[in-house]
Amino acid sequence: MGAEFVREVKPGEAVLINQNGINSIYQKEKNDFLGTCVFEHIYFARPDSKINGTLLYKNRMAMGSELAKEFPVEADMVIGVPDSATAAAVGYSQESGIPFGEGLVKNRYVGRTFIIPDQILRDAGVRWKLNLLSELIEGKKIVVVDDSIVRGTTTPHVVNLLKKGGAKEIHFRICAPPIISPCHFGVDMATKSELLAANMDIEEIRQFIGADSLGYLSHDGLIKAVNSSRDNLCLGCFTGNYPIPVQLEMDKLILETES
Repeated sequence: MGAEFVREVKPGEAVLINQNGINSIYQKEKNDFLGTCVFEHIYFARPDSKINGTLLYKNRMAMGSELAKEFPVEADMVIGVPDSATAAAVGYSQESGIPFGEGLVKNRYVGRTFIIPDQILRDAGVRWKLNLLSELIEGKKIVVVDDSIVRGTTTPHVVNLLKKGGAKEIHFRICAPPIISPCHFGVDMATKSELLAANMDIEEIRQFIGADSLGYLSHDGLIKAVNSSRDNLCLGCFTGNYPIPVQLEMDKLILETES
């Protein structure tokens, strides 16, 4: 757009921009809790974005580095599920010393499948979303880094693709902790009954997706990677504790469902 970045608008602030310049005309009284969505760091924001002056690509590399420390494994190659986990896969590779490569190619014409409201359409979207570079992964032990597991629609498909491509072992590493609770602040994620980690433990999820091993980044590892503190982040989808009271069991389609 050719615009120049000046600063971020603060939470609870109103800004007036006119011939007199940029002026803050209202600022809500501050409290000790900010509640920034941590999923902006993990997935939603572009990797070339900056939050609080920090480049998100570096944050995502740090997530991969923390994953390598928390869940090391012997392998031949590290790949990321494109494109959101590429930076984290690079970080895992650098920390572990395992070479980084590409094993999957993303179809640019398929959007975010986890927010599609219908399961049949989600399954179809996943089949169209990724293609395999089988000659690069055949016979190899692969570490696969992904940003998150929500319903578990994409991950088993990725594992099956890699197995068909001849991968010897598949070790999944997830940049987010287990998602056990829905988002009530605008992310059209899922109901609690649909969330894989709300209904299965880690070993059950590993068996469900078909991987040889599975590791989720810890809460502390995530907070360290984004270079913030718990008081500045909303971790509600990982903990079930939200910065403000919410209606826990409200269905997102409640106003569209016939009684």
